[in-house]
Amino acid sequence: MPVQQVTILGATGSIGKSTLKVLAQHPDQYQVYALTGFQRLDELAQLVEQYSPKVVVVPDGKIDAFRSLLALHCNDKKIHAIEIVEGEAGLCQVASAAAVDVVMAAIVGSAGLKPTLAAIDAGKRVLLANKEALVMAGELFMQRVKQAQATLLPVDSEHNAIFQCLPTDYFSSTARFANHGNRAGVSQILLTASGGPFRTWTLQQMQQATPAQACKHPNWSMGQKISVDSATLMNKGLELIEACHLFELPVERVTVVIHPESIVHSLVQYIDGSTLAQLGNPDMCTPIAHALAWPQRIATTVPPLDLFSANCLNFEQPDEVRFPALALAKSAMKTGGCAPAVLNAANEVAVAAFLANKIAFTQITQLIHAVITQINVLPAHDLDTILVQDLEARELAGQWIMANANRTT
Repeated sequence: MPVQQVTILGATGSIGKSTLKVLAQHPDQYQVYALTGFQRLDELAQLVEQYSPKVVVVPDGKIDAFRSLLALHCNDKKIHAIEIVEGEAGLCQVASAAAVDVVMAAIVGSAGLKPTLAAIDAGKRVLLANKEALVMAGELFMQRVKQAQATLLPVDSEHNAIFQCLPTDYFSSTARFANHGNRAGVSQILLTASGGPFRTWTLQQMQQATPAQACKHPNWSMGQKISVDSATLMNKGLELIEACHLFELPVERVTVVIHPESIVHSLVQYIDGSTLAQLGNPDMCTPIAHALAWPQRIATTVPPLDLFSANCLNFEQPDEVRFPALALAKSAMKTGGCAPAVLNAANEVAVAAFLANKIAFTQITQLIHAVITQINVLPAHDLDTILVQDLEARELAGQWIMANANRTT
């Protein structure tokens, strides 16, 4: 089997680094074609020295600065062998390049939408870690997957777990119309959530929460934005929307379950009373390796689960009063159209403001609710409309911050 060429969109993030870790274990099967980075360009230069990609993508206007960083880490021969491109056009170029077999879509936020769609349109095997792409443009995204006959595999630990628990014919036309609307006998999907660092906090305590506290996840090592999303439970709300699109289920058949141990990564219930679960240690290398090699399996350094140590598993219902982000996400999915894109845009602005100490933790969901309430949600017929509503939501969110900055509630 020829060595597969891999592009990693978002190489300096936690998912990107875990992907490189898995690839390094299997040099006979995978080779890095392209790496991209945005803020941590010195780290990107170090990754270039270590993995020798053919192409690197940096932000607009940063090529010269990046060449200077490369000079600190790489010899002249290696530097001259690497093509450096920039911006969104560069991202789309390395996502759709003819030489590429696999694209890891791990850019955080809405910035990952266009390059991920470029990979889909080029018919690549896309490992999806950028949940915002499906949240913003779910119907459009899945239509393009089918049109291009691309292979879309979920990397989020929860969606990957669901994928592993589904029957092999789940996406076939036979399964789609079987069992009186219960596709392949599936009655319910259960998305597990750790509950984040504030699972047992009161609303009063959360009003005083700091960015450092919000980013201290009890089980997973993640970037700041996704860590804050986990603390508000918005991460699970976005994953619920993503699951509806990925597995073609209505929001009523996707249930969030708080599971503090993060050992059961998600579950699938069937009409015969069976419930299948995927278990493992909380390490992203496992779902990454699964998606890379599917339908085969490859080894990772993740130790197997020790059931004798993990002898107590707890499950709780989420509290949507203390964590209203989940209800906001469900409502956006039910509304449809551009509502999920509006939700996502407002959340991105709110999280950035919280991390910059401009608003309180509990104001994140207040801002999102205010934006969704004010905006006239349009049908999501095309990408341009979605992006217009995304921008409108960001502008409204910015106005809300100006009016409410540093005002505790």
